[in-house]
Amino acid sequence: MSEISVDSQGASHPMDGPVSPSGGGGKLLRWFAVLFLVFLVLGVYAVLQRRTEHRVLAEQTEQMAVPFVSVIRATPIEGDSEMVLPGNLKAFMESPIYARTNGYLKKWYKDIGSRVKDAELLAEIDTPEVDSQLAQARAELTTAQANLTLSGITAARYQDLLKTDSVSKQDADNANGDLAAKRAMVQSAEANVKRLEDMESFKHVYAPFSGVITQRNVDVGNLINAGNGGAATKEMFDLSKIDPMRVFVSVPQSYGPSIREGIRACLSLSEIPGRTFCGRVVRTANAIDPGTRTLLTEVDVPNPSGVLLPGAYAQVHFDAKLSGKRVTLPINALLFRPEGTMAAVVGPDRRLNLKKITIGRDFGTTVEVLQGLDPEDPVVVNPPDSLEQGEQINVTPENAAGSPNAQGAQGSKP
Repeated sequence: MSEISVDSQGASHPMDGPVSPSGGGGKLLRWFAVLFLVFLVLGVYAVLQRRTEHRVLAEQTEQMAVPFVSVIRATPIEGDSEMVLPGNLKAFMESPIYARTNGYLKKWYKDIGSRVKDAELLAEIDTPEVDSQLAQARAELTTAQANLTLSGITAARYQDLLKTDSVSKQDADNANGDLAAKRAMVQSAEANVKRLEDMESFKHVYAPFSGVITQRNVDVGNLINAGNGGAATKEMFDLSKIDPMRVFVSVPQSYGPSIREGIRACLSLSEIPGRTFCGRVVRTANAIDPGTRTLLTEVDVPNPSGVLLPGAYAQVHFDAKLSGKRVTLPINALLFRPEGTMAAVVGPDRRLNLKKITIGRDFGTTVEVLQGLDPEDPVVVNPPDSLEQGEQINVTPENAAGSPNAQGAQGSKP
C-alpha cells in the first residue's frame, strides 16, 4: 500500500517508494517451500525404495535359479572281500524237437515237466500219405525185381544161343544192356522204398537225450508239418538237460584276471535260503564284450535233484578274494554321459565337480566304484541331466548340516 503525506495547508499527497510485504504473504511462501521439500523427500524415498525392491527381486530370482540337490556319501567296502556276481542259469543242453514227416498227431506221451530218458517215445504221428507212398514204392520194387529176373533169364539164353551162332552178337548185347537197366531200376526202387521207410519211421518222435520236457506245443489231431522252415511250422516239444546246469556270469573287465578255469564257485538263491550249490568254472569267452566291458564266464553246477531251474537268477560266490579301496554307490547317483559314467560331487564352494568313475560289480540297487571317487565325497543323488561342470548349486536343508542322506546308501554293501 502507498503511504499518504499531509502538507502544511492540510492537503494529502501519496508518497512514491517500495511497500514492505505483509505478514500473511511471507507465511504463504514458507508453506510453498515446505511442501516442495516434503514432495522432494518423498520422491527420493520412492525412487530409493523401488531400486531396493528391484535389487531384492533380482537377488531372489538369482537364488531361485540355483538348483537344490540332495547329497549322499559312498559306502566303503572292506579291503578283502569275496567276489559275488549275479548269474543266469541255463540248461546244459536245450533242443526244440520238430517233426520229420507230415501228418496228424495221433498221440502224445509226455507233457511239460516230464523227465524222459534218451530215445524214449514222446509222440506218434498218423501219416496216411507216407503210408500210401510206401505201399506204392514197394509194389514198384516188386515189379522192378520181376523185370530184372526176366531180363536175367533172357540174357543168359542169348549167351547160350550166341555160342551156336543162333543169334547175332547184337541181340546178345541188347539183352545184356536190358539186364543192366533192369538192375539199376531195382536199385532205384529199393532206395525209394528205403527213403519212405525212413519217413514212416519218423512218425514216432523220440527224445534225443535225457532231460525234462519244458514245453509241449501240439495236441491230438493237430496238423504236423515236417521241419522248421515255415512260419506255420512250430516245434512239438522243447527238451532241456538240467543236470548239470550252466551258469553264465558277466565278470567286469577289472576282475577278469581273477577268473581261472577250475576255481570253485557256489550259487545262492533267494528262494532257497540256507542252501548253496557249488561247481567250478569250466570256460570263459577269452574276450571282453565291447558293449558291456565284461568277460562271459561259464560255471557248471551238478543238479541231480533238479532243484535248480533254467532261467533262474542266482548270486555266484567265486573262490577269489578282492583287495583294494572300493566303495559302492546307489544307481540313482550315477550320470551317464558320452564321456563315460560320472558322479556329481559337491565342492566346498558349493560348485559341482563331475568325476568320471570306473564301475565294478553290479549289486542290483547299487554298483561298485573302483576308481574316481573317495568315501568322503558328497555325491548328488538323483542328479538332473542338465547339471554341468562348475555349476553353482544349493544343498537341501537336511544335508546342509553335513549329515549325508543315508537312504540312498542303505543296502549298498555286497
